[in-house]
Amino acid sequence: MIAVLLDIFWIPIGGFLSFLIFISAINKSIGVRKAYVNLLLRIFEYGRVSIETASKENQHIQNPKTDDKQGVQLVDDADSKEGTNGATLITRDAVLLPQPQEPAPEKPVSSTKDEINFDFEKCLDYVKSGVEAIIEDDVTSRFEAEELKSWNMLTRTNRHYEFISWKITSIWVFGFFIRYVILMPLRVLVCFVGVLFAVLSSSIVACLPFRFVRLSLASLSFKITFRLISSSMSSFIKFHNKQYKPTVSGFCVANHTSPLDVAILSTDCTYSLIGQRHGGFLGVLQRALARASPHIWFERGEAKDRHLVAERLKQHVSDPNNPPILIFPEGTCINNTSVMQFKKGSFEVGGVIYPVAIKYDPRFGDAFWNSAKYSMMQYLYMMMTSWAIVCDVWYLPPMYRQEGESAIDFANRVKSVIAKQGGLIDLVWDGQLKRMKPKKEWREIQQVEFANRLKSDST
Repeated sequence: MIAVLLDIFWIPIGGFLSFLIFISAINKSIGVRKAYVNLLLRIFEYGRVSIETASKENQHIQNPKTDDKQGVQLVDDADSKEGTNGATLITRDAVLLPQPQEPAPEKPVSSTKDEINFDFEKCLDYVKSGVEAIIEDDVTSRFEAEELKSWNMLTRTNRHYEFISWKITSIWVFGFFIRYVILMPLRVLVCFVGVLFAVLSSSIVACLPFRFVRLSLASLSFKITFRLISSSMSSFIKFHNKQYKPTVSGFCVANHTSPLDVAILSTDCTYSLIGQRHGGFLGVLQRALARASPHIWFERGEAKDRHLVAERLKQHVSDPNNPPILIFPEGTCINNTSVMQFKKGSFEVGGVIYPVAIKYDPRFGDAFWNSAKYSMMQYLYMMMTSWAIVCDVWYLPPMYRQEGESAIDFANRVKSVIAKQGGLIDLVWDGQLKRMKPKKEWREIQQVEFANRLKSDST
């Protein structure tokens, strides 16, 4: 019986996978994912209207004097309080922002003590900033899942919208069945086929004797691999400004939200990847890709050697036949609302910089990976059970380091361009603050500035 069932299902599954590989190779779409996303939007809109209607009815029951306009306002207020979509609640002064690119000024040496008439009101700005940081700081809020103003029929919320009416409950149960019983097994199968294709195709391409043919086929194999992997998440990607797509060796620099950023960008262009060597699922994929194309993988100890990393990068970009290197200078994943400090390493090497902005649509699934909370397998499970991965990708004009411009200033200039295009908040904070304490020099800068303010006020 099992053999008969396998024979029955093997033909349609094999045909489906073969067709998927074929359309991935020619980079065409038959429009199924676009229709699927449009259908989801209509369902989400219906759910939003149903939730607002039920909320107004409950409000009328609790307070019969409340009119419809006020009821709608209460629903909107509750949604806006539940999630701000990256908008800050507090407008802060720029006086306390870190400025690591400027060395702390030396403290003046004086043989006599300056008399300072201290008033308590002079430190109120710092007390105010401290209270604001307690209420809502700019760093930790960037490593929490982006909240939505309307429910997307997923259970990852504490509002229990799925039980607000029998219609919404029926849609949620049907959607749960679709996501876990149909989509998830199919997505796991497609992802497995993508990794298997990478292993087999890279092994074959690596055996070819002619470099030109080997690089061309390796580029095609690279794109097909990540198109299959992105298809396993039901990804729907819109690329903008394709005339600025990276073409020669250099650095492609993008904001970082998810490990899927690599797969998203690699569906349209071939890149050389850089990073630490991993084991498990990522290790298999890394070793497969490295067989046929030039990627830069470091051991954990080597990755901390800045000189070694810089030398490897220079060697790579010096060869015009090598693909551009894909780098995420933030060094950690940010929750799709902001862009945080760019590390200066890739901006010191030289060469052209290709900025790319990525913005995910959180209505279909939260693409942000909170590595402190979820392992890679847990994250992949969440992605496999989400509705889809929908995002926009903007290629931006290539940028070059100007004469006399420091690497930090160049990195900040590229960061601001990416943030503006992606509609993201441009922050100066280092994303590594979620793992470490603020740098000592940042505290010293503020201490010196506060002392100078006291002296200037006393004169």
